[in-house]
Amino acid sequence: MSAWQIPPKGGHMDSADGIYFQNMTMKDVDKRLKKCDLIVIPVGSTEAHGPHACYGEDTFLVTRMAEAIARKTGCTVAQPIWYGSHPYHHIGMPGTIPIDEETFTALLSQVMAGFWNAGFRKQILLNGHGQEYVIPTAIHRFAKRFQVPGIFVNLNWYYAIPEHCRDKAHGGPFETPFIHADEAETSFSLALFPEMIKMEDAVDTKPRSFLPPGHVDKAGNLYGKPIPWYAHVGLGAIEITATPEGSVGRATLASADKAKCGIEALLDYMERLIGDIMKKFPPGKLPPADETTQRFTQKQINELIKGPLKGGKHLYTVAWPAC
Repeated sequence: MSAWQIPPKGGHMDSADGIYFQNMTMKDVDKRLKKCDLIVIPVGSTEAHGPHACYGEDTFLVTRMAEAIARKTGCTVAQPIWYGSHPYHHIGMPGTIPIDEETFTALLSQVMAGFWNAGFRKQILLNGHGQEYVIPTAIHRFAKRFQVPGIFVNLNWYYAIPEHCRDKAHGGPFETPFIHADEAETSFSLALFPEMIKMEDAVDTKPRSFLPPGHVDKAGNLYGKPIPWYAHVGLGAIEITATPEGSVGRATLASADKAKCGIEALLDYMERLIGDIMKKFPPGKLPPADETTQRFTQKQINELIKGPLKGGKHLYTVAWPAC
């Protein structure tokens, strides 16, 4: 029997049930930090996903995943980042709201700084959108600016479970390769938030590549091709001309059953990742400062870790603006 409820009983973004940081009081957070000082920050997007799927699909995918893992592990979840960075070929689709990379990485790194200052020195940026080539820049932008000890991880959910995202020809559960708002992505959405997916409106489309197969990978870089999907411009048509429907692939083939094993595997992995982090570094413990930074003396680090309300200093005494 599965340890996870799929589909879950709705979402919890407006619930006072002790999962979301923004829904807690200062007293709630202090209590939470003593048990688990790790926070998951869901990073999504707002973009066209075809006539059958909601514009917030990428965001709902990672918030539902994060909610499940928070209930199991005791970690905290941040309200999601709703607007993301987008590759060139997405630009111009109505309903797709792209944020410039410099603005996006500045925002993420400032969010990281704020949560570090709040006591969450272990952070997982759980990404649900095709912006995995941008998020690491935000993490390093934060780390270079502040140089404080902590654990900061970018986890793209599909990278954790590649065997559950591939097509049948490559050992996966799907008839077609994972691309965008297609059979695979819609199946994961049906398994996590079926109330927001209208399969009666689903359509099939065919993306246009200008080169024969074997050069450029598809979403998730699941097949090990020489060129990641984001590492080119011009080897395929842009979305608004090739697939103006907003979905790229065979969305009509989607079903929740095809994604359930993958979701279970993803949640199992996240539980293990968080468990390993917290076992190595229990609440209040961090990687050793003398091995992770040369910017501060131990006394200065201790003041920042103690924080401004407990006799120490706030993080922004080190640098402002945040990034």
